[in-house]
Amino acid sequence: MTVSLVPPPGPQRVLALAQLTNSVGDGAYYVTSALYFTHVVGLAPARVGLGLTVAWAVGSLVGVPLGRVADRRGPRGTAVVLALVTGLAVAAFLVVRGFVPFVAAACAYAAAQSGLAAARQALLAGLVSAAERTGLLAHLQSTLNAGLAVGAGLGGLALHTGTRAAYLGVFALDAASFLLCAGLLLRVPPVPPARQAPTRLTVLRDRPYVVLTLLNTVLLLRMPLLSLGLPLWITERTGAPDWVVSALFVLNTGAARAVRHASWVMLAACAVFALSARVPAQVAVALLVAGAVLQVVAEMGQSAGAWQLSFDLAPAGRTGEYQGFFGTGVTVARTLGPLVLTSLLVQWGTPGWLLLGGATAAASYAMGPAARRAAPADGAAPGAGLATPPPAVRRAAT
Repeated sequence: MTVSLVPPPGPQRVLALAQLTNSVGDGAYYVTSALYFTHVVGLAPARVGLGLTVAWAVGSLVGVPLGRVADRRGPRGTAVVLALVTGLAVAAFLVVRGFVPFVAAACAYAAAQSGLAAARQALLAGLVSAAERTGLLAHLQSTLNAGLAVGAGLGGLALHTGTRAAYLGVFALDAASFLLCAGLLLRVPPVPPARQAPTRLTVLRDRPYVVLTLLNTVLLLRMPLLSLGLPLWITERTGAPDWVVSALFVLNTGAARAVRHASWVMLAACAVFALSARVPAQVAVALLVAGAVLQVVAEMGQSAGAWQLSFDLAPAGRTGEYQGFFGTGVTVARTLGPLVLTSLLVQWGTPGWLLLGGATAAASYAMGPAARRAAPADGAAPGAGLATPPPAVRRAAT
């Protein structure tokens, strides 16, 4: 069997191009935003942190209703509008100079981003068959990583330049990337609204799906690992040179095949990272690289399973609503992850690494029973359960 490096022509390739476009802008934004808001806008770091926390809290709340809008009005049009709103919110950062306007723009950005993620997932579900979905999601994850890596490189150039014009250029690039993303999304066929448009939110009453989302949130605590946890660990606890941080970022953006038992691979990665303390610099570098390779493999395996479950367990006609809720795990991980990882890794050291790996393994293994309980019978209400889940659910839950 031949494995294509890019999705096939048509909607799948356009969706990948849209992903690549705005991920480049996001990559540049992520590495420069903190210094832009403090050095250019002139906000105190504590106020920046508070504003972003409030913004992502708002984003987590509106993701579900915006996903519901995608189900009722059609995911393509909703995704296009939210991509435009995201671009306008980023553009607003170019002119804000006070705390209140900053919080307002940040809330608009986080809300539009959360809704856009849900609408795009609903659009994907309407355009791609279930048999092709997991393969496309793997392509999209690789595309996302590649775009973030390119964007981070562009952001690094702006940081090196250090001028106000360079920072403004990065934010203008990010805003333009979402406008281009909206244009690309217009090129895919429209997906009609759900035949039975939902009249009220049901996902919050679907307790098995809520449990599944909470377990996935534990797995997503790995998200700030490379950008925060490992840099602090390397500088505070190991003798490895600081440039290893950049090397590990580049390594993490490479794609890898999904593997079985990814939780044990993640536990092994945490154990290898823990061994890098109090050893010679050369040994520490080798252990950090080995741990990063294991992390990549574990991340791809966990992501593939979570993707499959989040789609297969969403009732027909409510994909946007359910994806909006499932995506709140990303927001929670972005908000709580830095605090959790700083406490576990920097303050606790080796026991913290093992606790992180153990929590990941426990959450991964609990997702199987949670998925079997959440699998709806044909025509049953969400969360009703099946003695024998559908084949796709059985594959994703093992």
